[in-house]
Amino acid sequence: MARGRAEVERHLAARDLAGARRASEDWLNADPGATEALVVHATVLMMDGDLTGASTLLATPASRPDAPYDIVVRYALCRTALGDAAGARPAFEAALRTRPDDPSVRLGYAETVDALGDGRAALLQYFRAVCDAQKQGQWLSDANTPAPLRGRVKQAMQRVDAGRQALFDQVLAPRVAAFGPDSLRRVADALMLYLGLRPAPPADPRQRPKFFWMPSLPPTPFFDRALFPWYEALEAQWPAIREEMRARLDEGRDLEPFLGMTDKAVEAQYLGGDAASRAWDAYFFFRHGQRFDAHHAACPRTSQALADVPLTRIRDHAPEVLFSVLAPGSHITPHHGVTNTRVVTHLPLLIPDGDCALVVGGQTHRWQEGRCITFDDTFLHEAWNRTGQTRVVMILDTWNPYLDDAEKVALKDLVEAIGDFNVAAGIG
Repeated sequence: MARGRAEVERHLAARDLAGARRASEDWLNADPGATEALVVHATVLMMDGDLTGASTLLATPASRPDAPYDIVVRYALCRTALGDAAGARPAFEAALRTRPDDPSVRLGYAETVDALGDGRAALLQYFRAVCDAQKQGQWLSDANTPAPLRGRVKQAMQRVDAGRQALFDQVLAPRVAAFGPDSLRRVADALMLYLGLRPAPPADPRQRPKFFWMPSLPPTPFFDRALFPWYEALEAQWPAIREEMRARLDEGRDLEPFLGMTDKAVEAQYLGGDAASRAWDAYFFFRHGQRFDAHHAACPRTSQALADVPLTRIRDHAPEVLFSVLAPGSHITPHHGVTNTRVVTHLPLLIPDGDCALVVGGQTHRWQEGRCITFDDTFLHEAWNRTGQTRVVMILDTWNPYLDDAEKVALKDLVEAIGDFNVAAGIG
């Protein structure tokens, strides 16, 4: 095997394609069952311009369910070069099942699907290819894009920009028709910013939304209580809510790590403090928009109080409502939230004496039991409990108070559509 490869490489180094072709054919004839010999001979045929010969050689082995990646991807490339998009598609799909994060192969697949007239599926694949490449540090500029791919990558990016804009404009169209374009101008402007089709205006350096930013909303770390008329009713229920919270904590049931059960890398990024005692646990009523029915049943007065709060409701995204339990010696490290279109409220339930605080945008807040506080978590924020007792606040999401009703409806539609698109593209 080593001798066969060495002979082929010797001819290739001398730019002797005819010699390399003979050597690779001899190697394959000597060992017809060797995948490496088959792949090398097919590659030489492709280099020599014999795409039909390479395709014929690869067709049968590429059709097998357990066909190796090197075979199916070369067969896909052959069929593409021969203009056979229908034949290339299943081969690309087989290759991507083995290596789903290979952006150049996914780009070829996107182009194949596009050639077959499936524009929606092609848009998803172009988007996934670009996202995967850029996560890997590729396709960020000409310098880190292979020269043979540069034109194709730029076309893919143009297709993604135009396709996503058209798709999301279509999502907003019924709301524009109902409310008028002027009423949704801020949403439309934020969408252009999200898509990268408009440069970002200057921002408060403390504020860095990870997902969606509406720069026309007033930038403020903490909000005036007068903006939340529902505070009074919620705060009136805080003794009952705290009583139900204590019962849940005393039982020690149904708490889970806020950051997930097993992802130590995420925990290390967001949770600091005393390594022996630190913990950030949660008792969820809603998470990513999903209702925890058993928890509502176990805390009926809390559930009823929440029913009177105008929670942000976006399918698969919001609200997020929980008892947030921060153990002694724990520090939620500085980080930014996803969007300034929704804001975060804390209802403090159990606040120990001592150094226990929330910092948003450099402003320090000391919780007072039973008194709500609302902040924009796209500002850099952190919290700590440097006491010997547990801290508990109820966290809940509501819309930014500076949005009007038309904008809330449009944003709900838009965020759901963005989420659906990203999931369909395999990056959600």
